[in-house]
Amino acid sequence: MAHDGQDRTEADVVLPELLKLTGAAVAPAEAVLATATARVRDRVTEGGRISGALIETHQTAAHGLAWLATYVEALRQMQGWAERLDAGGKLGETERLILQIAFGEYLWQIYGGIPMSQGEILRLQDIGLSQDEMGALMAPAIMTLTQSGNTQAARTRLVALMQEHSANITVGNPGLDDELGMIREQFRRYAVENVEPHAHDWHLADELIPMQVIEELSEMGVFGLTIPEEYGGFGLSKASMCVVSEELSRGYIGVGSLGTRSEIAAELILCGGTEAQKQKWLPGLASGDILPTAVFTEPNTGSDLGSLRTKAVKDGDDWVLNGNKTWITHAARTHVMTVLARTVPDTSDYKGLSMFLAEKTPGTDAEPWQDPGISGGEIEVLGYRGMKEYTLNFDDFRVKGENLLGGVEGQGFKQLMETFESARIQTAARAIGVAQSALDISTRYALDRKQFGKPLIAFPRVSGKLAMMAVEIMVARQLTYFSAREKDEGRRCDLEAGMAKLLGARVAWAAADNGLQIHGGNGFALEYAISRVLCDARILNIFEGAAEIQAQVIARRLLS
Repeated sequence: MAHDGQDRTEADVVLPELLKLTGAAVAPAEAVLATATARVRDRVTEGGRISGALIETHQTAAHGLAWLATYVEALRQMQGWAERLDAGGKLGETERLILQIAFGEYLWQIYGGIPMSQGEILRLQDIGLSQDEMGALMAPAIMTLTQSGNTQAARTRLVALMQEHSANITVGNPGLDDELGMIREQFRRYAVENVEPHAHDWHLADELIPMQVIEELSEMGVFGLTIPEEYGGFGLSKASMCVVSEELSRGYIGVGSLGTRSEIAAELILCGGTEAQKQKWLPGLASGDILPTAVFTEPNTGSDLGSLRTKAVKDGDDWVLNGNKTWITHAARTHVMTVLARTVPDTSDYKGLSMFLAEKTPGTDAEPWQDPGISGGEIEVLGYRGMKEYTLNFDDFRVKGENLLGGVEGQGFKQLMETFESARIQTAARAIGVAQSALDISTRYALDRKQFGKPLIAFPRVSGKLAMMAVEIMVARQLTYFSAREKDEGRRCDLEAGMAKLLGARVAWAAADNGLQIHGGNGFALEYAISRVLCDARILNIFEGAAEIQAQVIARRLLS
């Protein structure tokens, strides 16, 4: 048997009959989840119904349940991934190591404590489980995996295998079919050639992504990827959206997020628009001739969209908007705003909200606002800079009557909710791309940087960080692909999409943070790309539903 730091063979580090072990570990984890769900449900039920007030009182337990369920689903999907690869003869040593480390680590965390954030560790007793109930995790397969799965030898061997491949290759076979594999390769090449060389300069200068990039992405079909062919799009799957978003975000999250605007707008129109609205707007969105922006959030509301105060009042055939919005991405040079506003008088909840397709004139850097009744200012931000963030002020801004989404008042909140599955799947994919970028950058640095006569990657704690980045990226990727497949099959997937986004955001932040640590003092210097990736990663835990809100939504679905 080799010592740590020496070359090891597959037989040294990969557990015998690994797939049987991991398969046998899933059921006990599911049993613990079932018990935990029952315990939390008992705490938050009053009069035979789930109580929102009690969920808030027991928020740590409820949110912990969401994290536990996310881990169990992640292990299920990793097992499914490995079995599919094995059936196709594609489960190599790299993939087996990723599977083994993932199960070893996540099972240990389930038993000992799941990190909901840096300072919040969820333990099963917080959910109400007794030691006897936690005993389900003493199953032989779980004992073997927790003791022998995520070892120093396994991590070191995984990083040795990683060094045998180009930095442009994802660690491990992601399990894509041939079509998705070709799409992934196409967009990886584009990102390497046209995005990565410029991304850090765009970030440091706080510049808008050049229109040339937007035009090139339009030609590649990014904005019409999932729009049906009858409306000028490609009619591809949400899984294809994941692959494209991941690879472009791996180059730069700003570029990877350009398609998000069109995805949200198209989903709104497809789900809630009239046929005339679909015919008018979708072809332009698909071609990239129409750039949209989402105008939902207001000062002091955050995630509480039901309390929005921007008003729209009917004036003849048109509507007149008055109010203030904030955190509006890519607002200046877009052609249409999807605006959520209150149209039903004397309401103060989501039932009085309507959605508008508000047309505007694209602005320039010097003159961002071209139309009467609209003004605003830029919000300076740490990262996620390529499209810029703005405040928007509506002062008697006019919207055509025909641009009330669906032609019916009071449907805005419901229409918006119908987009959240796709938006969160897409955000999870962006998170994977950012995490992968951190791994790419940090691996190159660890190979090149010499300390004490050898490269950083030769030190176990450095290589261990890189190994765990690779493992968690694959875990988040498989959970995201699963949610996309559920969406493509027409099944409700708000739970799965929420889990993918919740875990993906944490994985991206951990990867960026560990990547900066590998860089040491250099990572704190603006000239190094990892400083940008850290800033970009931080937003993922906030937008499209902050982690706490995401956990709340998951918990309510699990308990209902």
